[in-house]
Amino acid sequence: MHEPAEAALGQPGTSRRGFLKGVGAGLTGLAFSGPLLSACAGGSSGGGSGSGGGGSTTTLKIGFVSPRTGAVAAFAEADPYVLGLVRKALASGLVVGGKSYAVEIIDKDGQSDSVRSAQVTNDLIYADGVDLVLTTSTPETVNPVADACEAAQMPCISTNTPWEAWYFGRGAKPGGPSPFKFTYHYSFGVADFARSFTTLWPQVETNQRVGVMWPNDADGNAVRQSLKPLLKEAGYTIIDPGPYADGTNDYSAQIAQFKDENCEIFNTFPIPPDFATFWQQAAQLEYRPRIAQIAKTGKFLSQVEALGPIGVGIASTVYWTPTWPYSSPLLKMSARQLGDGYTEVSGKLWNQSLGTTLSLFEVATAALKASADPKDKAAVVKAVSTLETDTSIGHLAWGTGPVPNVVTTPIIGGQWVKAPASSPFGLDFVICENANDHNVPVAAKLQRYGA
Repeated sequence: MHEPAEAALGQPGTSRRGFLKGVGAGLTGLAFSGPLLSACAGGSSGGGSGSGGGGSTTTLKIGFVSPRTGAVAAFAEADPYVLGLVRKALASGLVVGGKSYAVEIIDKDGQSDSVRSAQVTNDLIYADGVDLVLTTSTPETVNPVADACEAAQMPCISTNTPWEAWYFGRGAKPGGPSPFKFTYHYSFGVADFARSFTTLWPQVETNQRVGVMWPNDADGNAVRQSLKPLLKEAGYTIIDPGPYADGTNDYSAQIAQFKDENCEIFNTFPIPPDFATFWQQAAQLEYRPRIAQIAKTGKFLSQVEALGPIGVGIASTVYWTPTWPYSSPLLKMSARQLGDGYTEVSGKLWNQSLGTTLSLFEVATAALKASADPKDKAAVVKAVSTLETDTSIGHLAWGTGPVPNVVTTPIIGGQWVKAPASSPFGLDFVICENANDHNVPVAAKLQRYGA
């Protein structure tokens, strides 16, 4: 019932625009508001060609967990689009070791909540019987999913969470052996943030005094432990009022301290609602740093637009944009085609999670193929532990550090600016440094916030 992936992705007689519109037709209405639980391959929804004389096809089930709703839902805004592309690409199945497998993708919403994320992961493992779990976007989702998989001896691959928050936040000890045998991760780390910040910030003249708001959560604790000494070593003075609880609604004391200490640079790693509250209070109390460096939130147009005029000029970081110089080995699409296709179907500006979510399935298919037997969990884990593969966000190679189970990926700095008059969007993100990946093109110089 489904055309082969090769035909869908540009063989004679089928244009790429037609492919995108075909995917888009299945991503309207309910698809953009809830999980896509039906599979485009396997069972009654269509599978690969039969294997063996009987014509039956074994189905590989891949579970996928992301925060589709809740405080960090912007990270998963593009998931329906990516899942549609991947399901179409895998509609003809996957051949491993000469055997054909249908592929079923079962996606779940972790609701930006650690308890819920663990619950839906257990559903995937014990009720749905998946063979592999993929997860992405912030420790609130990724860590409980990985923990549930580790406890169940289920292979799990994750991304888009600082690796220190994933590794040490789950109980690993610095210098000690890895306690994880079934869970693997690839993402940027604190050193990558430090390299980006210390390349970006000198583009604006400041007194190098940095006021920081680092929360009492997995991200904040990892950043406080590792980023602070790196910034101090680079010559910055850090003014840290101390950890605050997620959900705090009064930041007047911290703002007063930043003003008293003349902090011309501000840095934070908050959940989106907390930053919106802080930044509105900072504007009311007339705290206006020369550089406002935001991480975890401020990565997506919807978050920045919600701030109104005080969102313009915020500096942030990206792990993928349509200018990335890498193509998808699964979809045979360039970064530009991926971003433009999303805009065409959704009417929205590109979302940087397009690249990372897609890369999970690129890693997964590479690992399943390398395993020789994708139904053998030990074989899949072994394949991931030494996997080397190209993805939409770049080349990945496990076994090269910085710690077992982890591969680091780049984070790139830039700024939200007013979009040109020709753009249908009010804001655009411009890349201002590329210290972590010199292949990514730089488009502009960082401008002073409020200039």
